[in-house]
Amino acid sequence: MNLIVCVDKNWGIGKDGQLLCHLKEDMKHFKERTLGKVVVMGRSTLESLPKGEPLKDRTNIVLTHRADFEKEGVIVVHDMEELLEELNNYATEDIMIIGGASVYNEMMDMCDRLYVTKVYEEFFADTFIRDVDQNPNFKVVWSSEEMEEKGLRYQFFEYRRKRVDK
Repeated sequence: MNLIVCVDKNWGIGKDGQLLCHLKEDMKHFKERTLGKVVVMGRSTLESLPKGEPLKDRTNIVLTHRADFEKEGVIVVHDMEELLEELNNYATEDIMIIGGASVYNEMMDMCDRLYVTKVYEEFFADTFIRDVDQNPNFKVVWSSEEMEEKGLRYQFFEYRRKRVDK
């Protein structure tokens, strides 16, 4: 499994149910990484998407505790056990965890790759994920050149799960 996220320098990911910033290159990066894949998200993340609609040309899986939740174009699961059972139907390399914070934090350690866009700015975030740089299970294997857009400096990183040699 893979995870894709954009964070500020404090590992903030959102405020009031919305992204902290909209960077054209980050959106392009997100689309390139997720197109044709299985995207896993919480209900609030789905509702924060444009018009609250599932992402096109992807298999959308939504984890929600709301038993009555239904949405056309979405596979709905209600707990982690049901989610993992559903994910068994797909190749692990095709699964992308896309948010929100509780889904990221719950599934991070199950992922092999993390695609992290780091924005070198502190926003007034109210939603955070765990600091991947402090997670001993992952290491950076690639980073882009630093970029700037809308006065914000940012960089793409790829983390991979450390393997234990036997």
